[in-house]
Amino acid sequence: MRLTPRSLWANLASRPRRVWRRFRGSLLLRVVATTLVLGLTAVGIIGAAISSQIRDGLVQTRVDRILAETARDADSAQQTVDASTAETPGDLQQLVNDLFDGLGTLGGDTRGLVLLRDPTNTSGVLLSTPVTSTDLVGVISPEMREAVESDVTQPWQFVEMPGTGDPGVVVGSMITIRVAGDYELYFVYSLADEAATLSLIQRVLGAGAVALMILLGLLTLQVSRQTVRPVRQAARVASRLAEGILSERMTVRGQDEMATLARTFNEMAESLQRQITRMEELSRLQRRFVSDVSHELRTPLTTIRMASDVLHDAREGFPPAVARSAELLDAQIDRFETLLSDLLEISRIDAGAAQLEFDDMSLADVVRDQTEAMVPAARREGVELRLWVAAGDHVASMDRPRVARIVRNLLSNAIEHAQRRPVDVVVASSKRAVAVVVRDYGIGLTPQQVNRVFDRFWRADAARARTMGGTGLGLSIAREDAQLHGGKLEAWGLPGKGASFRLELPRTSRGLGQHPPLPLVIAELDYNTIATRVPLEADRREVNR
Repeated sequence: MRLTPRSLWANLASRPRRVWRRFRGSLLLRVVATTLVLGLTAVGIIGAAISSQIRDGLVQTRVDRILAETARDADSAQQTVDASTAETPGDLQQLVNDLFDGLGTLGGDTRGLVLLRDPTNTSGVLLSTPVTSTDLVGVISPEMREAVESDVTQPWQFVEMPGTGDPGVVVGSMITIRVAGDYELYFVYSLADEAATLSLIQRVLGAGAVALMILLGLLTLQVSRQTVRPVRQAARVASRLAEGILSERMTVRGQDEMATLARTFNEMAESLQRQITRMEELSRLQRRFVSDVSHELRTPLTTIRMASDVLHDAREGFPPAVARSAELLDAQIDRFETLLSDLLEISRIDAGAAQLEFDDMSLADVVRDQTEAMVPAARREGVELRLWVAAGDHVASMDRPRVARIVRNLLSNAIEHAQRRPVDVVVASSKRAVAVVVRDYGIGLTPQQVNRVFDRFWRADAARARTMGGTGLGLSIAREDAQLHGGKLEAWGLPGKGASFRLELPRTSRGLGQHPPLPLVIAELDYNTIATRVPLEADRREVNR
């Protein structure tokens, strides 16, 4: 595969991110890296301090020896000059040459000599000034000459040796020659041996630091593994427990803190297993109780229904109060039957016995059918239903009765709380999902109510009477049905601004994706930009009539 500059740059840029994710995801790697960084910092600081102390000690010892040696040789040279009887220029020149040769022999190869005429010397006798090497004249700084001329006691300074660049020391003194006047004598010492010794010590310290860091890294790695291994095992066991394998336990080794952690973890797992088993048994008994009660109530309810139908059919011959009672009885029995059906459905869902029959169909067709069916109820409440469908086929695999029940519950809930304002129903789809949004502009919901709107038997306003005969289980069952399809049902609301419910269903096995086909909250003015309004058949019949 050929890499373009953009893909190559993306590949290079992704590597630091992968390394960073690996670093953040590994406790062992973080501990070892942190230990090495801190250890390297500490070794660097200690090594620098030791190296500085050794350097200062070597230099100071060498400088002390140089000062003592030059002081002795300068005094000896002055004494030799003072004891000489030479007065002629030739004898004085010979005296200077012999003196220079003697000082050079005493110093050996580690010391150079430079003799310069003092600028303030007014003597008419001019002597040639010998030097060990002409390069050494350049290391004598003007400041050094000023210090010698000002009679500073044994002035000296560090210099850089010509040619080699090694460090060196220059020590100056004044020599007075009879008849010839004052001359400046400079001793130039090389510190190359001390520099080589310091370099050797630094290399040894560096090698020792590298060995120490390797040893520290290995020790940290070993100790961290001993510490991290039980933590990793606990994470694996916790993951297995989360998957429902409640018999999983940690291995206990030894009597140390990690063994105590393992034993405590196992005790916690056993306690959780007992609690979960007990809760599952209680839940099973509760579901069975609800199912049994619902089934047992159907027989007497059938008898009551038959008697109620007889009374309801004959209500025209009853006194007004009795006729009204017959109507109320019939309405409440209808609600009782719906409640029993919802309880049975909830018990099947809780027991995992709900069965779905999937078929490919258009969500828009299901929504349109349910909206048409709810138009009469909406008119009784003074609510206008408006259906909007976006372009596309909106086909997905679904269980039609369950999806129809979800839409029916959302519509009835919106009509009941719309407060005679319109209710908009919007259908749209993407490559991975189909969605329907039911939006009303009624009393709305608070954020706290939105969090509880799908709870069983919960009502936003318990004092408000139901006008559509709800049981308090509709939205809860609707959410369960959506989850059985691999989809989701979401809610939004604001007091006085209405509420919005969005149902999403997947079109493929890849799931819903990250981008819903419709926003959860749609402004009333934005529907024309999202979808096209579809006229309802019930509205057409009303217009024709």
